[in-house]
Amino acid sequence: MTRTYSIKMIWLLPALLLLIAGCRKNLDQTPQTTLSDDGFWKTTSDLGQAANYLYTFLPGFTGDLSGNPTPYQDNYSDDAYGTGSQGIGDGARIAPASAGEWTNAYRLIRAANNLIEKAPGVTGDAATINRFIAEARFFRAHAYFELVKRYGDVPYLDRTIANADDQALYTPRTARQTVINHIYADLDFVAANCPAADVQPAADYGRITRSAALAYKSRVALFAGTWDKYRSLPTATSNLQIAYDASKLVITESKHSLYYAPGADAADSYYYEFQYNGGAAGNPITNTFGPQVNYTYATNKENILVKNYGQNASNNIISHGYLRLAEQGTIAPTKALVDAYPMKDGTPYVPIASPASSLEEYQNRDPRMRQTIFNKSLPYPSITGIVTYLPAISYRMRKYFTFGDWFRQQSYVNYNVIRYSEVLLNYAEAAYELNVIAPADIDNTINKIRRRATGNVNGDPTILAELPNTTAGPALLAAIRNERRIELAFEGFRYWDLLRWKTAETVLPQAILSRKYIASENPSGTVPPRDPNGFVVAQASANRKFNLSRDYLWPIPTAQVALSNGTLVQNPNW
Repeated sequence: MTRTYSIKMIWLLPALLLLIAGCRKNLDQTPQTTLSDDGFWKTTSDLGQAANYLYTFLPGFTGDLSGNPTPYQDNYSDDAYGTGSQGIGDGARIAPASAGEWTNAYRLIRAANNLIEKAPGVTGDAATINRFIAEARFFRAHAYFELVKRYGDVPYLDRTIANADDQALYTPRTARQTVINHIYADLDFVAANCPAADVQPAADYGRITRSAALAYKSRVALFAGTWDKYRSLPTATSNLQIAYDASKLVITESKHSLYYAPGADAADSYYYEFQYNGGAAGNPITNTFGPQVNYTYATNKENILVKNYGQNASNNIISHGYLRLAEQGTIAPTKALVDAYPMKDGTPYVPIASPASSLEEYQNRDPRMRQTIFNKSLPYPSITGIVTYLPAISYRMRKYFTFGDWFRQQSYVNYNVIRYSEVLLNYAEAAYELNVIAPADIDNTINKIRRRATGNVNGDPTILAELPNTTAGPALLAAIRNERRIELAFEGFRYWDLLRWKTAETVLPQAILSRKYIASENPSGTVPPRDPNGFVVAQASANRKFNLSRDYLWPIPTAQVALSNGTLVQNPNW
């Protein structure tokens, strides 16, 4: 590939296309109003601009296909709750007339198909053309995975709709496994035609790489394989094998590793992984929260794919105000998540019956707890300045949080779409589910992640206990799942994990609890609802529902069903 195409162009593309359309209308005297106009697709530069548009659909702080910041998906689970409606958790939702998750997914599929169709007619280097086709196929795969994990069988379209009379508009639902097989094929093409992470040009930081395709394939296949296994479906083993092979390939190709912060900050490496602005490799970035350290993405091999927001106000792609939204309680950690963090010696945490201070539950815990969730000893901003403060009746998320960006409401912290730690977790889980996990696998995945949690390069067991290589059976599966829960907290995984494991029916109906109520830490004096053990009740179990016969799949928008002439059948009991 001889040219690079900055993702800074992503956010300019819609306006650019309107400008192009207007100019061409004057020059050619023919209507030119959409990207599908044949007059646009001439050079690889045109392909690059069209591919840039696809990147606006990446999950991130500025919204995913639903329109909400991706971490908000944890609000669907038992790990977080928000100040707004909890329709998914409380069973109150009904089949909507429309849904962004459906509409935006097919909008992305249409844009990807359009590029794939037009690319063969473009003049330019074949490798460059195939690179952009591969990027389009990655996003098509992403859109279909987001559809499949919500709706199951969905209409599969691998070409654009020609006009309102095109019968493809009435495509019936395609079998779920068939769609997944198409996803695999797309990702295989991506892996073969996108560059390896270590040779990708610096200016292309944030674009799809071979590693991204393989890692995403492991994500899709693990979801599919475990969904099948816990429903006794015949495709379970084949999907799990694909997850195992794809994640193993990322590991053995050695392009990635877990991030360790430099020097004294190594003990907080997990925390710092989520604290830095973006930028091309080699550009030093100064953190705006905690110790000031010089950092470059050239030294961070953990990030496989990020949504790149830029570096600062003068060199940005787009900023986001996610941090202020989180501060306002739109996504708040639960007691269930807090309890999931083990003690440093590896034993499960047992809630303290009568703590004198909320700080007590943080003592001798897995360091990722304080790196993910605020406690009252940590500096916390207020409207008037930086204070030591924490809401008296709820937890607050620390992950991604920076002081300067809180005040400016203009953050450039990247969103990590795919991290190497997820690949390690995918590998361990797939190996377990296939019954091929070996002691060395535990040490090279789960324990490697645990060592990084405290910067423990040498595996000192006094820092954070590692999982014994003799652990097996249900205890090992529970450990793998719990490690995934705390390592990937607030990255949008937990709810989908509960669905694929078929444990949502047990977990989601339980009450959502928050902090232990301590009167001395509540200056307002207003006593919130509490359970018999004194924990604040954020949502009572009476208001938490999960319909086993309905809620493992989402409702297809009713307007789409009505427009389908009977070919689009609604999911059961919706």
